[in-house]
Amino acid sequence: MQAAQRFQPETDNSANLSGHIALVTGASSGVGRAIALALARRGVKLCLAGRNSTSLAETAAIARQLCDVTSFPLDLNEEETLQPLLEHLGSNGRLDILVHSAGVIHQGSMESSRIEDFDLQYATNVRAPYLLTQRLLSLLAATCGQVVFINSSAGLLVRGSEVGQYAATKHALKAVADSFREEVNPKGIRVLTIYLGRTATPMQQAACLHEGKLYKPENLLQPADVASLIVHTLMLPRTAEVTDINIRPMIKT
Repeated sequence: MQAAQRFQPETDNSANLSGHIALVTGASSGVGRAIALALARRGVKLCLAGRNSTSLAETAAIARQLCDVTSFPLDLNEEETLQPLLEHLGSNGRLDILVHSAGVIHQGSMESSRIEDFDLQYATNVRAPYLLTQRLLSLLAATCGQVVFINSSAGLLVRGSEVGQYAATKHALKAVADSFREEVNPKGIRVLTIYLGRTATPMQQAACLHEGKLYKPENLLQPADVASLIVHTLMLPRTAEVTDINIRPMIKT
């Protein structure tokens, strides 16, 4: 007897994201903001989280012209501050898309780097997305939702010095996403990891300053391009799953 298919393409509405509910972390600026606005243009109802309350409010104000928006200025590393966010999503009883875009980087040599910086990067880049996904898993399972992990090319291969701490957390995030995908694919949840090359964001501007390099955003990946790629991937029919995308600037610097 032929096994029944989990998804029926003729009734699948993945390509239509309108009315879906998405949580985007790191939505204050950069890639997170671009993803939030790209989803808003598709009629997705947004829940936004970010540390910078002023910048987050700016993102929310722009998105609110296109869709329903609720924003939560919070630090994902402070577990007790997550409760209002979790209660809000729980009251809706639905979550279709979870995008992990929050992240931090501290550069330095093994000799000079502070262990406190390593702890902060681990807490933000690994523990926070792990915990948030764990807390929201039941909602994602109920909708056969989709989870996006914004990673870095440093999570695949380390080509430079002074990024050991950061790269270690990004390798760890890859492991979390890969294992999670194997766990939840049978529940109908899709898991996508995006490995970004150098992208025109405030984080990259700070990195260039640290490295003594001239920041040329026009030569880097654009957040809007990353967001467009993610949205189109989320809209794929349920007969397909994209697991990993490695994207880099066209112009080599």
